[in-house]
Amino acid sequence: MSWFYLLLAGLSEILWSTTMKLSQGFTKIGWAVITIIGLIGSMFFLLKAVKQLPFSLAYPIWTGIGAVGAVIVGVLLFHDKFPVSTWFFIVLLIIAIIGIKVTAGE
Repeated sequence: MSWFYLLLAGLSEILWSTTMKLSQGFTKIGWAVITIIGLIGSMFFLLKAVKQLPFSLAYPIWTGIGAVGAVIVGVLLFHDKFPVSTWFFIVLLIIAIIGIKVTAGE
């Protein structure tokens, strides 16, 4: 269940970072409220996850999910563009997240 909580924490991280941009500096109240809810959800689920998982394992996976998710949202929703070299490192980040999970022995 702790891995599920960690996944929810990462997804909440993607939610709040996306809605923070959509809030336009917290001038759009609806998006600002969702940002705060996402922040609270991200912290809540991370706290639930680290009750069972080592923090040194959970934290990099949580931030990795958020980072990769932010890139995907940026490309799909905000039409961000990256050179091929940047995509290489994004793929390395995904491989690192999977590698940490697979080798953790949890």
